Amino acid sequence: MDDTKKATDDGAEIILNLEHLIKSHITNIDKLKIEQKKQKEMLEDIFLNDPTYKQHLDKAKEAAKVKATTRAQIMKRSDVYQLSEKIKDIHLQLKDLEVGMSDYLREYARLSGTNEIQGEDGEVREIVYVAKLVKKPSRAKI
Repeated sequence: MDDTKKATDDGAEIILNLEHLIKSHITNIDKLKIEQKKQKEMLEDIFLNDPTYKQHLDKAKEAAKVKATTRAQIMKRSDVYQLSEKIKDIHLQLKDLEVGMSDYLREYARLSGTNEIQGEDGEVREIVYVAKLVKKPSRAKI
């Protein structure tokens, strides 16, 4: 067997092993999430069955309603509403810049071959990537 064929076989085996590890982790994560949810529900039931806690919870809910009403009244003021809208706009601008930055960093790392960049402030920053799995929306078959 030549070296190219062996490297291809080794690469395929590595991919299969990684795929198995990923699938195993998905299963374990799903099982732990179910167990965590069950345990949280049990804990919440304990609290809700305690009369002192229940009384305090009811008071806290009432206070939250008063707070929400007061907040809504203050938000009706034009100066407060404008400030809130400005904050939302800045948040959207930040999101857009962060998405663009991510694309630029990926391309910079690919072209430069390095995962570091020095900012205008002289600070050296490391480019890091975060990978996660999300469920793909299923398409209904007709």
